[in-house]
Amino acid sequence: MDEEKEIIEEEDLGEAEGSPDAGDSSDNAAQAADYGAPEDLASDDEYARGLFEAIIFLSNEPIPLSFFVKNFSIDPDHAKIILDSLIDEYEERDGGIRLAEISNGFQFVTGARYADHIRRAMGLRKKETLTKGMLETLSIIAYNQPIVLADIDEFRGVSSRMMVANLMKKNLVKPVGRKELPGRPLAYGTTEEFLRYFGLNKLSDLPRLSEIKEFSLDSEEQGG
Repeated sequence: MDEEKEIIEEEDLGEAEGSPDAGDSSDNAAQAADYGAPEDLASDDEYARGLFEAIIFLSNEPIPLSFFVKNFSIDPDHAKIILDSLIDEYEERDGGIRLAEISNGFQFVTGARYADHIRRAMGLRKKETLTKGMLETLSIIAYNQPIVLADIDEFRGVSSRMMVANLMKKNLVKPVGRKELPGRPLAYGTTEEFLRYFGLNKLSDLPRLSEIKEFSLDSEEQGG
């Protein structure tokens, strides 16, 4: 997390002094009991939902399922059910924010329909668009990774070295090892930033190539 939102407890507003020592486990346990925290999260879904929601709110990066399992000794399936219910809750609310499963984790994002007003009001830059050549190169890497530069060039019919370099600068592509070929060339694959950029949770969420081809054919027929 690059920057964390400040945690302000309702009971602590204006009363920062006199807080218990974080290292005293007995005091912490007593304090948790005072706040109504259950000893076992699995026994109180409502509390777990609120806790998970607060943790995701505090993070500027997607929080993986394993974080909740490890830190709260909760069954992975149970944790996933709780997180999915939170996603459904925000989806049904249809407000300014929603909870998304993205880049192998969970993160709050703003509703797409508010993007233009948010950017103008807060002075945010629009997401940098990729050139046609960069998109073409990126799609080849995404669907064929790990892939070496020579194979990318063969797919495109032109040199792709500069395209790969630019994609690496944007942290969308990275070297993922070397192929057992003459000269042991570098192989390339996509990054976690690639998933975030396109709003994907995992690579298997990419549309199948057959679906893309069908969509392209339908579009051409409608256009003709």
